[in-house]
Amino acid sequence: MDKLKVGAGGLFDLTGKVAVITGSSRGIGRAIAERMAEQGAKVVISSRKAGPCEEVAEAINAARPGHAIAVPANISSKEDLQRLVDETRKAFGKIDILVCNAASNPFYGSQLDITDDAFRKILENNIIANNWLVGMVAPEMRERKDGAIIIVSSIGGLRGSTVIGAYCISKAADMQLARNLAQELGPDNIRVNCIAPGLVKTDFARALWDTPEGEKRASSGTPLRRLGEPDDLAGAAIYLASRAGAWTTGQTIVVDGGTTC
Repeated sequence: MDKLKVGAGGLFDLTGKVAVITGSSRGIGRAIAERMAEQGAKVVISSRKAGPCEEVAEAINAARPGHAIAVPANISSKEDLQRLVDETRKAFGKIDILVCNAASNPFYGSQLDITDDAFRKILENNIIANNWLVGMVAPEMRERKDGAIIIVSSIGGLRGSTVIGAYCISKAADMQLARNLAQELGPDNIRVNCIAPGLVKTDFARALWDTPEGEKRASSGTPLRRLGEPDDLAGAAIYLASRAGAWTTGQTIVVDGGTTC
């Protein structure tokens, strides 16, 4: 039974690991960073604005000194992402875990009405930027013969939509990106997986749940009869990053309260 314990050598222990989590100043990314730090990982907090990143890192370090740094980066900038990787290596020496959580969705409406610029931004930030980051961290993971890459997708990638179609296209592509990379990197013991959340109560999705009526409507089709909280996704990320998920790759783990069942 000791092998099932959390932390301190158990299946979910991340002691000695270094995790880069994009979009981690709030919401799902923040919850993943905080919970990975609880399991012993050193975590890198990253989003566009420095202030919120520093606040999260300071809160983590208050409980676990030396376990977090803040490196702001815009996922649309390849140079920013390379600096994120370089600063992480400078501070912690390596990258064991990459969580691609940051994403964009600048358009709400018919797929037929989206502008070319908005469509490109969604595809570039939600797919191409993830591929950039993986390309930056994969060489050292290959050298060590170990690594975990997690892409936060969405159940939107499994269903059609009349209002966030381009976002859903990008999230379906992320699932395929994970499958492709799992095939390519698997021989070097690098696992690549997706987590597909349902509707989670974050600022990113606030327009869909920010009134009692909206939340009731949004949760009515969910068997558990509630929307997700950021912490509901953190456990899946820890599983995929830890020894517990050592034989899981190329998969999309749906965490949606049963919505897609």
